[in-house]
Amino acid sequence: MGWKHPNRKFHSRPTLFFLRSSTILAAFVFLASLVYIFEPVTRDFAKTWTREVHFRGDLREAKFPWNKLCFGQATEKLKLAVFSKTWPIGAAPGGMERHASTLYTALAAKGHEIHVFTAPSDRRAHEDIHEHNLHVYFVSNDHGMVNCSLAFDIFNRENNISKFDYVHTESVSLPYWRARLVPKVAVTWHGVWYEIMHSKLFQELLSNPKGQLPRPMTELQEAIPMLIDEIRFFSNYKEHICISDSAGEVLVNIYQLPQRNVHVILNGVDETKFTRNPMAGAEFRKRYGVPSNVSLVLGVAGRLVKDKGHPLLCEAFGKITKRNPGVFLLVAGSGPWGKRYAELGLNVKVLGALEPSELSRFYNAIDMFVNPTLRPQGLDLTLIEAMHCGKPVLTPNFPSITRTVVLNQEYGYTFSPNVESLVEALEVVINDGPRVMQRKGMLCQRYAVSMFTATKMASSYERFFLCMKDDRYCQYPLANDC
Repeated sequence: MGWKHPNRKFHSRPTLFFLRSSTILAAFVFLASLVYIFEPVTRDFAKTWTREVHFRGDLREAKFPWNKLCFGQATEKLKLAVFSKTWPIGAAPGGMERHASTLYTALAAKGHEIHVFTAPSDRRAHEDIHEHNLHVYFVSNDHGMVNCSLAFDIFNRENNISKFDYVHTESVSLPYWRARLVPKVAVTWHGVWYEIMHSKLFQELLSNPKGQLPRPMTELQEAIPMLIDEIRFFSNYKEHICISDSAGEVLVNIYQLPQRNVHVILNGVDETKFTRNPMAGAEFRKRYGVPSNVSLVLGVAGRLVKDKGHPLLCEAFGKITKRNPGVFLLVAGSGPWGKRYAELGLNVKVLGALEPSELSRFYNAIDMFVNPTLRPQGLDLTLIEAMHCGKPVLTPNFPSITRTVVLNQEYGYTFSPNVESLVEALEVVINDGPRVMQRKGMLCQRYAVSMFTATKMASSYERFFLCMKDDRYCQYPLANDC
């Protein structure tokens, strides 16, 4: 609804009408979309998670993640061009760049020739990387972003030496106006505006729960035009890969893309780096001074910013420790909310940004991993990293999570994105205690190893690109498939 305030003056009645109308329109569309996104839809990728998949036929018709299948070793080798927003350099890399590094390193290890056009995550000058089959070109502009003109100079040079079999872009790293000039291009979406607008809605509700602050909801009003613009340009990319079941549904049902051109391949992490190791966890607790008499250790990791839900967890944890003083929280990451967590007192330890090599020890040190994110888009790597280390998770009940990661209460706990619901969920976790956490954690580990590994992810992408190159590879199973 339009906001009224006695001290606020609008320049004209048409402006007032526009603000009220646009706010009403945005609110209506958001409410309608929430009904859609939290209800089953006609094409439900996730239904097959609850039963074994017996699939025979064309992979382009698969209505479930390709990670569910078992692909044999490919003998044919590919030459791929990749456009990625950033490449991980230094501590605390983001999820997309970690995904890119894991995927393309694994594909190169399989013998495929990979050329990545990207920018370093630390925005400093670096030499290009040439390690066996992996070639990473740092082609930054003055703003630390990928310089497409420079990238295509190198792309054309390499393409003249020997043709690329396919081009792959991580989200819009290759802009749509460039993508439509490339004959063979696929895009992996790590988040779409339909999901992002829900994030903006949740943030508005959290920061202004009773609607008492007299302010325009500018971001909400701008979300619908952005969504419409995105739907229009998505068709410039021929093949679309989604990293969650719900995103695949959105692209078919809302973005109206052909079902045959939308595929789901879930993210994976290096299963050799993220493993269950109680001894490493105990050493981590000792090093960072976690009291030995605490009843339960919770952990949160990532960028400590508002849209990652840290205002939500900070307030909820402050309430929960008043009734449960034996609960302890380890916070790994950097950002403005680190100081807020530190102000909660002795029940919290803020670790700062951890080196990637330290993350596995961090996960092993906790009993439960909390991800309070207000961003429904994508598939957060921290969830599956924690599960690989044998830890259950506590996370919002977003479709991208509940239809792909936390399939039921055996894998963890979910809550609605508000303080009251999170407090209730934390009470359940505390009442269940460490023994239940261990049991759930073992199930999480088995599930993660079966689905969210770098090996599974790389095999799925390998088969996808082979399928795009040659229809014969689109059939499943082939003689060498397991």
